[in-house]
Amino acid sequence: MATAPRKSNARDDRRDDKPVRKTDKDLPLIEDIRLLGRILGDVIREQEGVAAFELIEQVRQLSVTFRRDADETADRALKRLLKGLTTDQTVSVIRAFTYFSHLANLAEDRHHIRRRAVHERAGNTQEGSIEVALARLRWAGISAGTVAQTLAKSYVAPVLTAHPTEVQRQSILVAERDISQLLAAREDIVARAQLYNSAKDALTPRELERNEAQLRARVSQLWQTRLLRYSKLTVADEIENALSYYEATFLREIPKLYAQLEQELGNTLPVHSFLRMGHWIGGDRDGNPNVTAQSLELALSRQADVALRHYLREVHYLGGELSLSQRLADVTPEMQALAERSPDTNEHRSDEPYRRALTGIYARLAATLKVLTGGEAARHAVAPQNAYASPEEFLADLRVIDDSLSRNHGEVLAPQRLRPLMRAVQVFGFHLATVDLRQSSDKHEEVVAELLAAARLEPDYSGLQEDAKCALLVRLLEEARPLRVVGADYSEHARGELAIFETARRLRAALGAEAIRHCIISHTESVSDLLEVLLLQKEAGLLRGTLDDGAICDVIVVPLFETIGDLRSASPIMRRYFQLPGVAAMVQRSGGEQDIMLGYSDSNKDGGIFTSNWELYRAEISLVELFDELADSHGISLRMFHGRGGTVGRGGGPSYQAILAQPPGTVRGQIRLTEQGEVIASKYANPEIGRRNLETLVAATLEATLLQPTKPATRAFLDAAAFLSDASMGAYRALVYETPGFTSYFFSSTPIREIAELNIGSRPASRKPSQKIEDLRAIPWGFSWGQCRLTLPGWYGFGAAVKAFIDQPGKDGKAQLALLQKMYRQWPFFRTLLSNMDMVLAKSDLNLASRYADLVPDARLRRRIFSAIEAEWHSTVDALARITGDKQRLAHNEALARSIRHRFPYIDPLHHLQVELVRRWRAGQTDERIKTGIHLSINGIAAGVRNTG
Repeated sequence: MATAPRKSNARDDRRDDKPVRKTDKDLPLIEDIRLLGRILGDVIREQEGVAAFELIEQVRQLSVTFRRDADETADRALKRLLKGLTTDQTVSVIRAFTYFSHLANLAEDRHHIRRRAVHERAGNTQEGSIEVALARLRWAGISAGTVAQTLAKSYVAPVLTAHPTEVQRQSILVAERDISQLLAAREDIVARAQLYNSAKDALTPRELERNEAQLRARVSQLWQTRLLRYSKLTVADEIENALSYYEATFLREIPKLYAQLEQELGNTLPVHSFLRMGHWIGGDRDGNPNVTAQSLELALSRQADVALRHYLREVHYLGGELSLSQRLADVTPEMQALAERSPDTNEHRSDEPYRRALTGIYARLAATLKVLTGGEAARHAVAPQNAYASPEEFLADLRVIDDSLSRNHGEVLAPQRLRPLMRAVQVFGFHLATVDLRQSSDKHEEVVAELLAAARLEPDYSGLQEDAKCALLVRLLEEARPLRVVGADYSEHARGELAIFETARRLRAALGAEAIRHCIISHTESVSDLLEVLLLQKEAGLLRGTLDDGAICDVIVVPLFETIGDLRSASPIMRRYFQLPGVAAMVQRSGGEQDIMLGYSDSNKDGGIFTSNWELYRAEISLVELFDELADSHGISLRMFHGRGGTVGRGGGPSYQAILAQPPGTVRGQIRLTEQGEVIASKYANPEIGRRNLETLVAATLEATLLQPTKPATRAFLDAAAFLSDASMGAYRALVYETPGFTSYFFSSTPIREIAELNIGSRPASRKPSQKIEDLRAIPWGFSWGQCRLTLPGWYGFGAAVKAFIDQPGKDGKAQLALLQKMYRQWPFFRTLLSNMDMVLAKSDLNLASRYADLVPDARLRRRIFSAIEAEWHSTVDALARITGDKQRLAHNEALARSIRHRFPYIDPLHHLQVELVRRWRAGQTDERIKTGIHLSINGIAAGVRNTG
């Protein structure tokens, strides 16, 4: 741990022996990694002993040699060393490399911020920034007024979900945030020294020593803090995990982003609060029996608590800042009235109207906190009283203060705290983030069937044909009376589902309509799936009026189309839905918005990465055509909700490129997308990186909406993509579903069984208690392939598809390849998809994957399947090289290439150790320490490979 990796050759993962030049832009990163590695090594030496430290160094050196040189001698020595380790020694080594993986991530994040600052100082603002996006709009002749008008009609929302690949504990994340801040502070010390030529300044060495001592303390804290949870996560834990990102990032950074946007637009135009936050945590019941009406209430109560306590703190500090005396500065009559209404009668503040007003505002907020959450404010200058009825009332008071400052030479005092607070209230309200309801369509159907049977309206609803179901549901939605029978003995499931909708109505009334806006229907396969949710909303009072007479629905019914079959049916289902009598008029009266969620996970597990993306593309085009008609006839707009997973294999990848690659007309200022699992921490744990990621969403939405960079694909492009999809799906399914023994190979060659035992989520890993790929959730499926570094869901089948396309009988192979090369140059959809595959392949490693294949007990099965995977890997790498012209991975992604060079040699030992411990565990050595070591290695590898984990 005492040394950092030497600089890598960019052509591959091997590293050359050239010394790092003083001018090398990676030098600060290398120095940070060396510093953190040295501190960790010192901590290990002090706390575990010299022998433990030297063993870790020996493993590191052999692993680096194995990676750099593919050295068989090092390989044999490493295997011999690992097999000879005791369980305690193995766990100690795993802990060391896992913690180093976390520390290297922090150094890398710091360097990312550093490099961006360097580019900005040089005037080279980066793609994906608001500055570049607005510059492009100006060059295109689009005025600031047009941009502001577009934003006034826009809605952009990242949605945090609780999918179980977030393996970090909260205490670890907090310590890592402290280390990040100390690295930033250290950089400031060095910069100040350089600025003031502090060779003569004795303070700088002392500051650096103090900074290093603080880093050492935090690293020591990490070393003595357990990485693993000993009990399974509850929904309440997941809620708290998500909320930790608000005070650290969202509550402060989103207002800064708006301020930046206003500044770029010239500070002359108001910017609508179009960027909001969303959550599934507490409302996502699909496959998770632990989510109930109580967890929904808990989620929104805790969210309100976080929002209101942030406002209370800011109002308190604002009172300290706005100490202006009325004897020295005038105030507006409205400001005077606000101060007079305050219960603050302290004579020491009699001439300080702003402070008196803010004391009154604080008392009202404290009363609001008590009413909405039962919580108590931290301070009470006066007793809590006169709770705010809505965020708008609170915002109105703040606007009075802002207006008075602006009119009386106090304008300079508003931007630092008052206006960020005002923007926070606009964005977060009292609810903080919109919580989506989600449930599987079959669960809704069970409740409707039970209601109808109890009411003696239809004894076998589920047995009806689709047309009959729809006719019955429409008739019921045209009637005013409810379905429930007083005293009927409904099942626990029915009572629970109805309680969700009733709780949603009550929480919307308390916290505002933005608290719950969407009800997502997983596995939407028919029109009746949507009508059933309308009927359940009617039962709970969320749908008022009747379908034939002015019905208004409070919560948007959102179909989720995931599988290939469902994606192909998306547009026909929605067309039939809006053709039903009264439906289009009801949606128009209810706001004229229709969200449609498109999922990547199951479709990718179903047919492979190319087919998944292609079917999504086709579904979007078809839906846009339908909603263009609905916009003309009923004024209904479409908002796509993208169920992007964290990894590329689950639909992830860079959000900026993904948004710009959407088919023409699919964005139009409207987009929601999920942020899942381990990606949430990597994107939003660091505030500056968090703001950058949010900024890319805004920039991409503006460019996609106003510049329309994506032109309709040519017929030749579409035909080629259709061929590639069919061929890649055939190759993928031939391996995954048609190869005898593949399921056994998967469960043996990946740590899927061990992952299922981790306490990393409140949701089961599989929908059913079976060992079928079909029943396995898409997330542990992708997570497992990332652990063994094959990342198979992110690339498999593409090489075979390209070969089949080029070698078609009767076709000119050169012309076919030229067409694919043209598609890569001209079609953002195709280019982005290939870029994501390139990234996944760069993070894969066949040498390490072969170690996992050795875990398969059947040697013939192992050789047969791994050989097939290996052949397709080489075929895909070759296909990418031929189409893109790039002979190396990540030729156009320098930041990620740098990350791999500096980080992966230190992840490799975790793989070697994980394989060894899995082998022991499966051989019957059920020592609890072995299980702990496996789970620690899973944590470290997930942290290291990030968005392919």
